[in-house]
Amino acid sequence: MGARKKNTAEKYKEQRKNISLARLSGIRMSPRKVRLVADQIRGMEVNAALNILRFSPKHASIEMEKLLYSAISNWQNKNKDIDLEANPIYVKTIYVDAGKMLKRIQPAPHGRAHRIRKRSSHITIVVDTMPEEVKEVDTNTKNTEE
Repeated sequence: MGARKKNTAEKYKEQRKNISLARLSGIRMSPRKVRLVADQIRGMEVNAALNILRFSPKHASIEMEKLLYSAISNWQNKNKDIDLEANPIYVKTIYVDAGKMLKRIQPAPHGRAHRIRKRSSHITIVVDTMPEEVKEVDTNTKNTEE
């Protein structure tokens, strides 16, 4: 491996050191419905996101809550030396992709048939430590509210 490639690979590895992710593939829900829940927690601190998911009436929030717990656990296993209370983590990115589609046939009038598409989706959640700028902004807003 060349020196340039090696340096780039090491830099990329260092950037991804604190990032942990969790994936859920083939969930039997349409991506459109899952994205409604994903948009609610994108960029939020993990405890606030868990509260939103726990009390959300959407069915997708149940699966997403389990997936977020998995991502948090992955982060804790990867960063055993970092304290979770001192360095809060947040949902860095969350995206929902379309999965396999089951195609079924529904009888229609006059001997015709309509196609039914049973959609599925893949969910990916990436958690990371909160950047220093965001922590400072959060502490400043708390002081002004009091």
